[in-house]
Amino acid sequence: MNRTDRLYALAEELRRVGPAGTTSTRLARLFEVSARTVKRDVSALQQAGLPVTAQAGLGGGYVLDASVGLPPVNFTPAQAVALALAVSALPAGSPFGTDAEAARAKVLDALPTADRARADELSGRVWSRPEHPGDVATAQVLRAVEEALGRHRVLAIEYRSADGTVSRRRIEPVLLARTEGHWYVAAWCQWREAMRWFRLARILRADLTPERYTPRPVGDVGEPPPDAYPVSSRPSD
Repeated sequence: MNRTDRLYALAEELRRVGPAGTTSTRLARLFEVSARTVKRDVSALQQAGLPVTAQAGLGGGYVLDASVGLPPVNFTPAQAVALALAVSALPAGSPFGTDAEAARAKVLDALPTADRARADELSGRVWSRPEHPGDVATAQVLRAVEEALGRHRVLAIEYRSADGTVSRRRIEPVLLARTEGHWYVAAWCQWREAMRWFRLARILRADLTPERYTPRPVGDVGEPPPDAYPVSSRPSD
């Protein structure tokens, strides 16, 4: 996670926990940084005008003014539960899974008190059992792939093929796809000068490079299966 994304996530986490605040130690553990980095990040938020105050007492901590956050969101309790269900059904290790969980919490927290109570009651009556995730990519790999795809940055990876051979590649991600129980990134491989599918769980390391690329058309990947579709345009039954 780059600093810009971390600052945004930090502000949202402070908003989410509300007036109780949270400790710098917890924030450091949540974002996998040092307590000193958390202090610098909070200072940056304060300088940007966000009303974050230090909390006195054992362990210390920070509180964000409760008036800062999302404007009212016109979700019904049923819609909020539908979103929570979709997020809970994601297999572990899914791309954007962390962001999906943050969005779920943001929507529920923004509901009026009565609607939040109804959503909590309704969601307690809906059970979900996510499919077994199988082998999954590390959090570092997932975040790097997400950022490369979203920011059009070439990704330097170490990849272990099915026969155990490890190679280093520079790839230009085109799309993410889940098939046969595994997540893949379809990308232009600069080494092979061809489109290739890389199973995320076999990417041992992934690092963003300064090099930018022009996204290739999704059609360059090939024809999708007849029951596959972009998440933004799922057909209705």
